[in-house]
Amino acid sequence: MDEVLRRQDSGDLKRRLRGRDLVGMGVGIIIGTGIFTLAGVEAKTHAGPAVTLSFVLGAVVAGLAALCYAELASSVPTAGSAYTYAFATLGEVFAWIIGWDLLLEFALGAAVVSRGWSGYLANLLGLSPEWFGEDATVNIGAVLIIAVLTVVAVLGIKESAWLTNLLVCVKVAVCVLVLAVGLFFVKGANLTPFIPPARAPEAGTTVLEQPAVQAVLGLEQSVYGIAGMITAAAVVFFAYTGFEALANLGEETLNPRKDLRVGILGALGVCALLYIGVSIVLTGMIPFTDIDTGAPLADAFDRVGQHWVGALISLGAVTGLTSVMMVELVTIGRIGFAMGRDGLLPKALGTAHPRWGTPHRMTVGGAVLIAVLAAFIPISELADMVSIGALSAMIIVAVAVPVLRRRRPDLDRPFRVPFSPVIPVVAALACLYLMLNLNVLTWIRFAVWLAIGLVIYFAYGRRHSRFAAPVSPSGTD
Repeated sequence: MDEVLRRQDSGDLKRRLRGRDLVGMGVGIIIGTGIFTLAGVEAKTHAGPAVTLSFVLGAVVAGLAALCYAELASSVPTAGSAYTYAFATLGEVFAWIIGWDLLLEFALGAAVVSRGWSGYLANLLGLSPEWFGEDATVNIGAVLIIAVLTVVAVLGIKESAWLTNLLVCVKVAVCVLVLAVGLFFVKGANLTPFIPPARAPEAGTTVLEQPAVQAVLGLEQSVYGIAGMITAAAVVFFAYTGFEALANLGEETLNPRKDLRVGILGALGVCALLYIGVSIVLTGMIPFTDIDTGAPLADAFDRVGQHWVGALISLGAVTGLTSVMMVELVTIGRIGFAMGRDGLLPKALGTAHPRWGTPHRMTVGGAVLIAVLAAFIPISELADMVSIGALSAMIIVAVAVPVLRRRRPDLDRPFRVPFSPVIPVVAALACLYLMLNLNVLTWIRFAVWLAIGLVIYFAYGRRHSRFAAPVSPSGTD
């Protein structure tokens, strides 16, 4: 435990970030596909205008988890986030599992977003679909953007934060424009009834397309009504999960005990307000049954004759997705750095560049994997894997709060979760409930990924861990 706490003083990574940088990076990764795509998709398929309540519910659950992250991040400000917290409280095996999950979450997330970025850029500039977009045999656009952002991520954390903040300014301005102009076209009739009556799902829904709990019980997936709104909340919640990336920057923050909680809670609050506002405007402008699931916001403004706003929204989507990829690349580098430093991955990955102060080997290695996935594999069907990895990490973080309080009551805690252990327990149960609303196929893939990870751990990580018990020449401990 003490060894884990001393990691923050290693000096390998350079401390260059302030609270405002963290808020910018948080908004950079949280505002992306959720605001430009998910709001419209879930309004049309599950919730209707009540998708606004779905975003509210998602924000509440994310807020509970964020409180837990804020306490641990300010108390144990090291690279690795939930991986490090699990190490400090539950032990090495749980730490490996959660680190492995986080690598899955951010690698697949970056690959999915890069393919979406490529498609938006093709639409904005009229580029050939042969090389850009989801129909490309080799998605060159996705590979190019990953390559460019990897260079920035390797050159320095301050440079990464600067680029992210610039992109954030553009997409937040676009979101504000959507609210300012869209409010003039909101019609009360489009918001009535606010929660559409429930109806049966379309014919042909398979058991693997149903949420896990409903599949086990033999029930059909709900569409509209209260149940539909909750189902949508389980999906749009994942738009908030990016705030956890900030907890990986503890060793690069000038005043982590203050700035980390400012960054985590500040970014989540800003994004929740934008999500809720945009979802109200979107469902109020046109009937939810007419929403285009490909480009919901741009299409909505086109339908009311405001084509110039639609073009700016496409620009906002391109910049928004770019910032998401930027922060995900930074995060992958820090998680792998922490695992390599502990010996669970090759130790070469746990070193920082002597000049740039970034985990360059892990960042480049992660980028290569992301680029390969993004170039060749249409992975939209794997998007839920991003979410299940995030939720499993949040459960571990919530459990870690009361466990660490019991084990280390003397630890300095600049921020404390109120009403612990009640709030951490509620946060863990809420995350588990949302996980159970994912389909069975996602759970099967998740189990396979965990099995692969455990094989690697027992074959390599356990024997090379810096905390492994030394073995005597005679072969006994």
